[in-house]
Amino acid sequence: MNSTSIARLEATTYTVPTPGPESDGTLTWDATSAVVVQVRAAGETGTGWTYSSPAAAGVVTHHLRNVVLGRHPDDVAGAWAAMHRACRNYGTRGLVMQALSAVDIALWDLKARLYGQSLGSLIGPARSGVPIYGSGGFTNLDHEQLAEQIDQWQAAGCTAMKIKIGQGWGSDIARDLSRINDLRHLAGDGAELMVDANGAYTPAQARRMGHHLDELGITWFEEPVSSDDTDSLGLLRHTMRCDVAAGEYISDNYEARRLAPVVDCLQLDVTRCGGYTGWLSAASVAAAHNLEVSAHCAPALHLPVAAATAHLRHIEYFIDHARLDTILFDGVPIPTDGHLHVDTSVSGHGMTVSARASDYCRP
Repeated sequence: MNSTSIARLEATTYTVPTPGPESDGTLTWDATSAVVVQVRAAGETGTGWTYSSPAAAGVVTHHLRNVVLGRHPDDVAGAWAAMHRACRNYGTRGLVMQALSAVDIALWDLKARLYGQSLGSLIGPARSGVPIYGSGGFTNLDHEQLAEQIDQWQAAGCTAMKIKIGQGWGSDIARDLSRINDLRHLAGDGAELMVDANGAYTPAQARRMGHHLDELGITWFEEPVSSDDTDSLGLLRHTMRCDVAAGEYISDNYEARRLAPVVDCLQLDVTRCGGYTGWLSAASVAAAHNLEVSAHCAPALHLPVAAATAHLRHIEYFIDHARLDTILFDGVPIPTDGHLHVDTSVSGHGMTVSARASDYCRP
């Protein structure tokens, strides 16, 4: 690849409606957008994406593309640093990092394809299969709708399952507890039960809810308060038995270092934390704090790098993204026995944009 350089970089936005309105404790939505980046060199195309605002495509087009074009595909780390520097005046977190993440993932995919290797092999797997847990359980679902999702998780072999709580910014704790009991009944004996408040509770509400969760045998309490409130996260971690988890919004190592001391498991999202390059770096921060890492959403994209992380707990098999992945992309890994398995026979991460995606293309 000595004379090879990146010749094209394009960003396309796809918006897919959800089956119906969905909500957590703080937001309601009816569609999800994926900003897909494709980079091309020497006849090969690498693909990456982020589940983000369509505005992320503008960041790619206006601020990242010219930084990447003409670079050698081997120089993924150099491209990452150059993109980060180019966005200094716009802020390097949030939307900008989501755009950068999509480009980084595409660059890793391209590099592996040019070497004729699977991305899992190129990064170096620590395991051949990665456990997943079922996730969704939106606050607006009724009993039958929740049962339908749990049936899907059980069909995938999931033995751990997570629902949303924090109804109406924590204003209906009685319904939260009722839904948790629904989960216990529907999931059956032996299932690990998890909840996600999406930062809906005040610290006092979260502390009281944590005591209920301990009595109910819940093992995972995600974002009991805002992940920006590290003082409260640290306090809550010492007042309940269930694991406190947060980190899905981490953009860089500074944020990873800030959260690591106040959680029991650090969440990372390759579509938000700087792609595979950012994940590997932030995961090392977790390791330095003797913490496990859990992959947040985007299950198909996480597989290669999650399999390379020795201190990984699991991948979130989020029902929306699992559905969208199979609509927008071909080659999406299918779970068996509660795991996603690394396929070393594919090129890159093994996924390409599907012809079906054109139905959801956003100008």
